Amino acid sequence: MEPRIAVVCHSGFGHTAQQAEAVVRGARTIAHVDLIPLPDLLDEHWASLDSADAIIFGTPTYMGGSSAAFRTFVEATSSVWADSLRWKNKIAAGFTNSGCMSGDKLHTLTDIALFAAQHGMIWVGLAEYGGWNTSTGTSEDLNRLGSWLGAMAQSNNDEPPECMATSSDLRTAEALGIRVAETARIHLLGRAALEPAPA
Repeated sequence: MEPRIAVVCHSGFGHTAQQAEAVVRGARTIAHVDLIPLPDLLDEHWASLDSADAIIFGTPTYMGGSSAAFRTFVEATSSVWADSLRWKNKIAAGFTNSGCMSGDKLHTLTDIALFAAQHGMIWVGLAEYGGWNTSTGTSEDLNRLGSWLGAMAQSNNDEPPECMATSSDLRTAEALGIRVAETARIHLLGRAALEPAPA
């Protein structure tokens, strides 16, 4: 039973898109995945979101919150919310990127989690110990920024997106993709087990 996952993401300069691609790589080890770029959503993109078992939301953190393009998408989902909570019980997760080590990325992830909660979705965080927090730790440790609500990444403002290619933040994003796909599969199997047997 292969779950369907949609990764919907805005990337202003390409760094968050690198993170999104890493999430997709992780999730594709288990699930069918559609990567949906913002802001230009077509009807087929909305259909993919509706048919997904899990949706992973991504946005850069600008000025302590999600990007304007991502917020426009959030507000556009009000019709989904008004339609009997159409995304209710889908698995949800999130990731974000900023130039600073903190950059108030936690605020962005909290905002995404609350958005998912308003849709009745089931939030899945990152299940990896925090890294780079001992004298022997390095910036290559998994989850080096110590986030559990979702995956965080840090990109230098003066470097192109390709410079993230060897970053532990991308491996952390892959780990989030794998966890969401695993959770979505378990959720699907559980639902199937609860369905009445055919007469």
